[in-house]
Amino acid sequence: MFDQQLVEAARDFNRFYTNFLGVLNKAYLDTPFTLTDARVLFEVGSHDGVSPVALTRDLQLDAAYLSRILKRFRNDGLIETRPDPSDGRGQLVFVTQKGQETFRELGRRSSTQIGARFKELAIGQPQKIVGAMQTIRALLDPASTTSPAIIRAHRPGDIGWIVQSQAKAYTEEYGWDMRFEGLIAEVAGRFLTHFDPAMEYCWIAERGGLNIGSILVTNGGDGVAKLRLLYIDKSARGLGLGKTLVDECIRFSRDKGYRQVSLWTNDILNAARGIYIKAGFRLVSEEKHHMFGPELNGQTWVLDL
Repeated sequence: MFDQQLVEAARDFNRFYTNFLGVLNKAYLDTPFTLTDARVLFEVGSHDGVSPVALTRDLQLDAAYLSRILKRFRNDGLIETRPDPSDGRGQLVFVTQKGQETFRELGRRSSTQIGARFKELAIGQPQKIVGAMQTIRALLDPASTTSPAIIRAHRPGDIGWIVQSQAKAYTEEYGWDMRFEGLIAEVAGRFLTHFDPAMEYCWIAERGGLNIGSILVTNGGDGVAKLRLLYIDKSARGLGLGKTLVDECIRFSRDKGYRQVSLWTNDILNAARGIYIKAGFRLVSEEKHHMFGPELNGQTWVLDL
């Protein structure tokens, strides 16, 4: 038996979101098309030839209803049909030049509409909305959430994300207090203020437009590179991103002529320590401390290059 309150909450959200996007309007995005029209044109425009049977299946449309839409598109010069080379009795649907231009214009209008809505929100809120959308999709359609992560250089706003995400994560997982956030903010602020692109770098792991990991290399002087602020979001753990980011730091440090990479961590961070050990780091010192509230065992590790 379903929880009726949850069902009603989902229905209420559906009503809100369809109104938000204006999908019930006959003139979708101030065009002569309905939402279904736009969706059909999008599917045809996204493929180099698609069969009506595939469109019916993928869009879950009534075959007769789809046939009427395609007939109207053909009369308007938006699509054309050609014989299917793999099936002598079948036909494939293609967009014409006019159809391609219309397809692109619909995409531009949709992006403009959503972008305008996001522009009205506070900093960080669009990311939260997209994150919630991705959570919904991952739970309802797990097979669709397989987009790969990318590793890129930091951009404006990324360092602030590093401070916020790590402070929240370590507080929730380990009970560390706000002094840890202060330390991260200090390290991050120093990185931005004294950033030397010739000898320092920040890598951001991103998936689906959302940040899911980070790491820094800073110049510690005397030929020592300092590995700082390794972090992998809970949603991305187990993908090997931590190892990838550490490997990038080591490669960068070696290419820049550093003689050693040094890092400081705490022994309860087992996953990170495992990565460091496999990469060849060796433990050179450790000491107990209460820097972030609970008693911890801080450790310094180094890798000779």
